This record gives sequence, C-alpha cells and structure tokens, in this order.
Amino acid sequence: MKVIASSVRKGNVLEMDGKLYVVLTATNFHPGKGTPTTQIDMRRISDGVKVSERWKTTEQVERAHVDEKEYDFLYEDAEGFHFMEPQTYEQVTVTPDVIGDAKVYLQDGIRVYLQTYQEVAISITLPQKMTFEITETEPVVKGQTASSSYKPAIVDNGLRVMVPPHIGVGTRIVINTDDNSYVERAKD
Repeated sequence: MKVIASSVRKGNVLEMDGKLYVVLTATNFHPGKGTPTTQIDMRRISDGVKVSERWKTTEQVERAHVDEKEYDFLYEDAEGFHFMEPQTYEQVTVTPDVIGDAKVYLQDGIRVYLQTYQEVAISITLPQKMTFEITETEPVVKGQTASSSYKPAIVDNGLRVMVPPHIGVGTRIVINTDDNSYVERAKD
C-alpha cells in the first residue's frame, strides 16, 4: 500500500527493493525555503542493518501489510521476550533486537501491540503513556517555584527522567514512552 512519506510513523514497516524495514524514527523537516523532506531511520528486518533515507514529504513510499495484535508481556529469558495473545493464549517469543529500547518499559502483564509479518514479530508498539514511581531524585526545595527548571529523577524501572522541582521520591508520575519525558503526576 502506497502512503506519502510524511505520514510514516515509528513502528511502521516499509518495503523497499523487496526487503522489509521497520521505522525507528521519522522526522519531517520544513525549511523556510526549499522542499519539505522526511528523514526516516529504519532497521532492515532480515539482518538488522540500520538505514537512513530522506524523501520529499509528498513522495510515495510502500508500506508493507503487517498484522497487528494485542499481546500481554509475560517474562524474559535466554530465548528472548515472551508474550501471550489474550484471547487465544497463544505465546510468541520476540528477539531482543526487535524489542530494542522498549525493554525498560516491559513489566509483568503490560499490554502492547506486536506487528507480525508472516508470523514473525518485527516491531513493538508500547502504550503512549505509562505510570512509574520515582525511586531517586534531589530533595524538594521549599520556596522553589514551578518554573521551567527541571531536575533529574530515576523511576522504578531504572529510567532517567527530567521532572519538575516539586516532585519527590515516592511520587507516581506518568511518562510519555515515545521520548521518555515527564507528562504529569499520576492521578491514582
């Protein structure tokens, strides 16, 4: 199926020269003068080689037809990451190179989307926002205003996040999984 380059997103699967590529990042550039372009970094599924391509935003690219289903994360072992399809209880093992940076977000029972092509997992999509508890950060300073100054914090999965100054240890926060950024205090 042909789509315009500017509509390609992280996790999409493209077909070029008979090979499949999973999109790692897609950035649109709109210079003041000249043609807008889309820079796409992707990984070739067959051998894991990373490739970077640039197209005009209106150029057509071939998007491969990929099955996408919900799966629950079970556990990780020497074989890889194990997921279960919630309706059929069918289990799938995914290799670490497909999971990549998403590894830090995988917790018991988390629901993710796995994209499969010919019954092989090729890409993972996490929930956009997830809640974590802060385990380590600088202490709250009384009288410090909620200006644009952020401080580093570490959450219970080991991820390092920049948070506002009023957030302390033990606070549950919501993180955007696309760019590992602080969104808000958890409401639970």
